[in-house]
Amino acid sequence: MAVPKRKTSKARRDKRRTHDALSIPSWSNCPNCSEPTRPHYVCSKCGFYKGKQILEAKQ
Repeated sequence: MAVPKRKTSKARRDKRRTHDALSIPSWSNCPNCSEPTRPHYVCSKCGFYKGKQILEAKQ
C-alpha cells in the first residue's frame, strides 16, 4: 500500500491550493439600457448584444 513517507506541511499544502480560490464575476453596463450585465452576455432586460436585438425584451 502506498503511504507518504513524510507529513505534508501546512505551507506546502497551502501553496498547492493558491489557484483554487474563486474570483468575483465582473459586471459592465449595457450600452443600450444601462442595466448591469455580464461582459459577452446578452442583456436580460432589453435583449441586445453588441448593438443588435438578439432576444425579445422581457415585459
